[in-house]
Amino acid sequence: MDLFTGGHVGCRGCGAAIAARQAMEALGPRTIIVIPASCMATIGGSGLRTAWRIPFYHSLFECAPAVASGIRAALEVQGIREVNVVSWAGDAGTADIGFQSLTGAAERNEDIIHVCYDNESYMNTGGQAGGTTPFGAWTSDTPSGKPTRQKDMLAIMAAHRPPYLATASIAYPKDFIDKLKRAKEIKGFRYIHVLAPCHRGWGIKEEETVEMARLAVECGLWELYEIRAGEKRLTVVPERKVPVQEYLRRQQRFRTLSEEDLAFFQAKAST
Repeated sequence: MDLFTGGHVGCRGCGAAIAARQAMEALGPRTIIVIPASCMATIGGSGLRTAWRIPFYHSLFECAPAVASGIRAALEVQGIREVNVVSWAGDAGTADIGFQSLTGAAERNEDIIHVCYDNESYMNTGGQAGGTTPFGAWTSDTPSGKPTRQKDMLAIMAAHRPPYLATASIAYPKDFIDKLKRAKEIKGFRYIHVLAPCHRGWGIKEEETVEMARLAVECGLWELYEIRAGEKRLTVVPERKVPVQEYLRRQQRFRTLSEEDLAFFQAKAST
């Protein structure tokens, strides 16, 4: 049974909705999910309608991990076991507006899973640049391209030394699902960062969402790995290697990139 069903209000080709459906295959019915203000908060339902077949809490922008921590504490007081408590936030609710509650939950080693579905801009409020928006990307408030580099959230979260940390991509569903299954079996704070393109914000066709997520891995700009007990392990080695321009030039948001900028990204992909 699908636990995130059809009838949601996401755009056709929505990377966030794809990520949610994949994740629920792993998480199962004994899951409580907390989602802050974001596209996903409305995609899954509002008012009397919902596409979720599990308990779904809509929190304020800045506090999904804190709400999830409170839910976990309430379950423990009642003696309720074997429930996945998940805070599920976009890049704004993870890397920027929600970072204070995220870092607090990680530092306390709260027994929750935090999933960041990253479309690399604030699409719920008009497509503004945020911390995970790449250098050079066009957004509604960086019309000449973002002048600064994106925040390295994986390095930041790894510095908290969580029991489990992983990257994922909607183009590699088995890898994503397997990582969530492994995360479920671990106690303490777990962090998974999944690339979930937004065709509107990226300037691609709606049917290209998964293809772009795959190209990000194949060009080396999005590495798929996990860190468990401090040990990093690659989980996917792409079958082919493509130049970064094959990925970047397909997206309207990178239309202002110069050859020098492309060289910068190619060097970044090679490290």
